[in-house]
Amino acid sequence: MRKIVLFLLIVPNVFAQKISYDSLAMHFGKKHFPTLIEYLSIPCDANYKEDIIKNVVWVENQFTQRGFSSQRLETSTLPVLLLTKKSQNPNAKTIMYYYHSDGQPVIPSEWFQENPFKPVLKKKNAEGNSWEIIPIENLEKQVDPEWRIFGRASSDDKGPGVMLLAAMDALASKNINTPYNLKILVDFEEEKGSVNLPSIIDKHKNLLSSDLLLIFDGPGHASNLPTITFGARGIATITLTTYGAYTPQHSGHYGNYLPNPALRMAQLLASMKSDDGKVLIPGFYDGVNLDAKTKQKLKEVPDNLAEMNAKLGIKTPDKVGETYQEALTFPSLNIRGLKSGEVGTLAATIIPDKAIAEIDIRIVAATDPVKLIKNVKDFILSKGYYLVENDPTPEERAKHDKIIRIATRPGYGAFNTELNGTVGIWLENAIAKTTNKSIIKLPTMGGSVPISPFVTKLGVTAVIIPTVNADNNQHSANENLRLGNYFDGIKTMMGLLSSDF
Repeated sequence: MRKIVLFLLIVPNVFAQKISYDSLAMHFGKKHFPTLIEYLSIPCDANYKEDIIKNVVWVENQFTQRGFSSQRLETSTLPVLLLTKKSQNPNAKTIMYYYHSDGQPVIPSEWFQENPFKPVLKKKNAEGNSWEIIPIENLEKQVDPEWRIFGRASSDDKGPGVMLLAAMDALASKNINTPYNLKILVDFEEEKGSVNLPSIIDKHKNLLSSDLLLIFDGPGHASNLPTITFGARGIATITLTTYGAYTPQHSGHYGNYLPNPALRMAQLLASMKSDDGKVLIPGFYDGVNLDAKTKQKLKEVPDNLAEMNAKLGIKTPDKVGETYQEALTFPSLNIRGLKSGEVGTLAATIIPDKAIAEIDIRIVAATDPVKLIKNVKDFILSKGYYLVENDPTPEERAKHDKIIRIATRPGYGAFNTELNGTVGIWLENAIAKTTNKSIIKLPTMGGSVPISPFVTKLGVTAVIIPTVNADNNQHSANENLRLGNYFDGIKTMMGLLSSDF
């Protein structure tokens, strides 16, 4: 009998296995390294349609070879791919898997390798303080679980796609069939916000109906233990633009006279948060109420905060929550980019004509994204700004001192699923039979996945199964996939694919 202690599930390995999940995962994981390298070598920035269509064709070929039917759900931009394989049992339930095949844009000069789309194998150097490239042919030999494959989308989110292929082939080698109808939805615009998913759902409700939705995305727990995550924050974005003169002006001739839009932007942004990181915008945290029992449970998630801070290179985190997990239960306001004038060798002695700030807001289930955006707008207007929808006219410039443009994109909402319900128990059992490791159960993921439309429009229960290392550099340069997580992810998916639902 397993003993569940809050979010940490301790599972004795008493399952009488007819197969060795470890050896199968190792054998088929190594066999699929060429598949992973080939997949990662296809550029996947969704801003380039020709490259994405190559990804669509690649995914179609991989799954149709394994007996899936394939259907492209067309949109105004790029297709969403639906892959289907029916169970032999006419009364079987249906589970849909979701992952995405696009990656974040790249700045090649920031990568420590020839090309972000030419994957390399790396290991830590002798001192353990940096990564060094080793021959990729080493993957054919005895592999170290601490080695990593570096390349765009290796963790976010092509790696899990290849883990799924390897798991399917491993089970097929033992004549083990999936006991439920399986649908796989592959998104090719997730990193651009999956703006077409809601319309796809409206148009193809019957095709997309299922009894459970499993999302293979996001990082696992920092311990690299098997992880189940029962929710995710949503996201909305805001672009702010403040204005100065029509064009940049000489800072010597106009310094002390011409107001600087960069300074005004800095003052405005600084007023939105306290020194310890708490958002000062009225009503921003409305709806989030954590009782003492919930706070205690969050504290007992086995995070090593000292180690986390050391890896991040910080002394003191923001004080929105008492712990990392508690911080994720609140909406966040983040400045993700600033632009005004130039820096470095391009810097000029000018007063900029404008300043631009990009903001993202992470939304939790208890908050309304429309209301949060309104709260931000109202706060800005309370600072004396005049709001414009386009660049200000000469008349507006003559009449108002502080002018700002606010462009918003609602994004998508958050979702949450009960940790200890029927679905949670099934997932625990499915994963537990493949491993003797502890299983981490998390209430929510800090990042966002575009799944809330499925929950709200289709009424399906959704859970995230993250299989990649937490320190994978997703969304930044030098993204990577730890080999230990790759093999463990294959085992997790073997457990899910072979368990009756």
